[in-house]
Amino acid sequence: MTQVTIQEYAVTGESGGPYAITTGPDGALWFTVVHGGQIGRLVPGEEPHCRQLDPDCRPTIIVAGPDQALWFTEHQAHRIGRITTEGAVTEFPSPNREGGPFGIAAGPDGALWFTETAADRIGRITTDGRITGYPLPVVGAFPSAITSGADGGMWFTMNQASAIGRIGMDGSVTVHPLPTAAAGPVGITAGPDGAIWFVEIAAGQIGRITPDGAIVEFPLPDRASRPHAITAGGDGRLWFTEWAGNRVGSITIDGTIETYDLPTPRCEPHGIAVGPDGALWVALENGSLARVDPHG
Repeated sequence: MTQVTIQEYAVTGESGGPYAITTGPDGALWFTVVHGGQIGRLVPGEEPHCRQLDPDCRPTIIVAGPDQALWFTEHQAHRIGRITTEGAVTEFPSPNREGGPFGIAAGPDGALWFTETAADRIGRITTDGRITGYPLPVVGAFPSAITSGADGGMWFTMNQASAIGRIGMDGSVTVHPLPTAAAGPVGITAGPDGAIWFVEIAAGQIGRITPDGAIVEFPLPDRASRPHAITAGGDGRLWFTEWAGNRVGSITIDGTIETYDLPTPRCEPHGIAVGPDGALWVALENGSLARVDPHG
């Protein structure tokens, strides 16, 4: 088993709720504070800083945009937010005022694409704030996380439909039902093998789908661990969080799985991303970030 080093760093109070994390264009870690309504920034080795938003907006996913800024969703306020590396915030209301935006990712067309969980829609926002929406062909799908694929499309999880969706740059949607019913897919990412990888929070599995729609599922050792987020680690593996299992895990492209316990009990790991230092960084809802070094 690979030996890893795990360290935890407090960045908010215990009730703040770090949720998603990414590396910004400035070489810092940026994260959402879902319960505190904040966007946080951490340079490893320095003190964290948090920018206060509307306390009830519930910022969820955050990503680096194509314009040297960070973009994030405000699930409760039904807005898309943009924050510069200097901390200036701009917010764009969704045309559907009760859409519940959740996932967001940069697309190959220079725009940001996002999911609307409550509206069964995929949204597209340009860097100057123009929003277009595309309805899904499934009612009650609860589209969740989204990522850009190597095939030029955007791939997203359909949590309540137990399916993976793909939307082309022309707005055309394809739906791929999962082999496992009620699997509850959430996190999704492009893998190093040209396929799309995702986690099934309700089934306790990792999934892989090729551009032609072929799906393979890999059961986790702990099927009740509720995997939440997944990212390509830069070491040829995919790394994921186990929210209920209090662990992070890795999976190779041939399906070999290893898991690692986090030091603090009930820390609720959610988002995961490669940091500016090459390590994996995990947002822990108990108020901390965890640094996972796969090189020990």
